[in-house]
Amino acid sequence: MTSNLFMRSFGLAVAAVLVTGCAPAVAHVGECDLPAGTLVNVRRVESSIRTDIRYATRNNFTGAVLPGYERPLAMMRPNAAEALARVQRRLRPRGLSLKVYDAYRPVRATLAMVNWAERSGNQWVLQQGYVARRSGHNLGTTVDLTLVDARSGRELDMGTPYDTFSEAAHTANATGQVLANRMVLVEAMRAEGYANYEKEWWHFRIGGDYEPLDAPLRCFR
Repeated sequence: MTSNLFMRSFGLAVAAVLVTGCAPAVAHVGECDLPAGTLVNVRRVESSIRTDIRYATRNNFTGAVLPGYERPLAMMRPNAAEALARVQRRLRPRGLSLKVYDAYRPVRATLAMVNWAERSGNQWVLQQGYVARRSGHNLGTTVDLTLVDARSGRELDMGTPYDTFSEAAHTANATGQVLANRMVLVEAMRAEGYANYEKEWWHFRIGGDYEPLDAPLRCFR
């Protein structure tokens, strides 16, 4: 597992790259050397869960593929992935499926988000809690996701797109069918130990005593 000292030095190096474009004076040797089973592929635990890993594409709020997202994988700690599989099985009789937008996020990607906010004049997303300087995603215990029709893959109406940074995305700030859809997701996730972040209907976290990780997604399959 990456040491706290390496995490700090590597984080500063990545930030320097993002700001100056200069190569970091930090060796990358061993960054994939995590103990076996530290993170598991959610789709290997439950293959019916759909994924659309946005930060591995330009289809996200930064407009760029984020550092560390070389592969579009939903990786999580084993307990988190197993709980997510139980949520999927809980939803199956209702004809619904989960679709994951983001799961484990390397620290370097979080730094890139923070850098985007600061250099683009969007510091307000940091101040208002939409982008975190230290993210639960770095621990492998947080997931962003939605509900889809299990047969067609069509997303249920959640009122806003993923990563909408406004009060409209606050989980309880909805009415009618949109609120009902959000509550189906919240209740299914809560039943398996996940807690929702009230400012983002798609954001859920589960407990676990873990350290942040910075292994890029190319380290996994």
